[in-house]
Amino acid sequence: MQPQWDDLKVFLAVARHESLSAAGRVLKIDPATVGRRIARLEEALKAPLFAKSPQGYAMTNEGQRLLTHAARAELEMTAAFEDLTGQGGQLSGQIRLGSPDGSANFVLPQVCAQIVKRNPDLEVQIVALPRVFNLSRREADMAIAVSAPSAGHLSVQKVTDYKLSLVASRAYLENAPPITCVEDLRDHRIVGYIQDMIFDKELDYMAEAGLPPAQLASNSVSVQFNWIRQAAGIGIMHDFSIPFGRAIVRVLPEQISLKRSFYLIRHAGDRRLDRLNRFAEELAAGMRREVARLEARD
Repeated sequence: MQPQWDDLKVFLAVARHESLSAAGRVLKIDPATVGRRIARLEEALKAPLFAKSPQGYAMTNEGQRLLTHAARAELEMTAAFEDLTGQGGQLSGQIRLGSPDGSANFVLPQVCAQIVKRNPDLEVQIVALPRVFNLSRREADMAIAVSAPSAGHLSVQKVTDYKLSLVASRAYLENAPPITCVEDLRDHRIVGYIQDMIFDKELDYMAEAGLPPAQLASNSVSVQFNWIRQAAGIGIMHDFSIPFGRAIVRVLPEQISLKRSFYLIRHAGDRRLDRLNRFAEELAAGMRREVARLEARD
């Protein structure tokens, strides 16, 4: 029995989503059918591809080996479809973009809305999660990151620098002890990340800025922003977020100012796909403009 391409598509969905039900939702078939397709493929290859665990379906060594070839075949099929149908230059279909929630909340909505406005047949999904995205499992077509990965067969493009500052609401500052130096921050409620949930070293602002430990901590930038906006405390925020908070101002700007960068991460092989290339170009240019616009407004 020879493996069938449709079964490889099912295999890729299970490998990426780690469950029959999740793969079935993506493929629009029922989980039982997904299971039968996987069993048929394992029989054709005479190898177990997944091991069931409490966490879901984990790939075996044979599954990992097949994943490399199946993903390459998928890329070839997609490139051939774009070439033969002449759709390479069009922005249409679905593109899923992974992002940390800072850029996902304050930069990407405006940028992606403009791209979709120019390309009405395009669907953009922004997955905002405070963690590193696994592109090899196709959790996203591409991802924004705050540091450049050093491993994996990936294409990395620096998009733009951005700034961060110590900020607070005017309402908080009016009712809090005066701040003239970093040492004065010991008398204030600090907002920041949960230390053991920081997923990238570039997000560990506290030590670099000389801040005491956070009393109000979250792994979400939007939660931190809302605490600051609601006068609950003082913390480090992106300069591009400041215009979104009424009466949020910088504190000790001459003493505390950080700079970081956004990177666009893609599968290296995806550079053969004109549609993703064009979207990546528009996304990077839009992010540069939007970060500059918001920082200038502040």
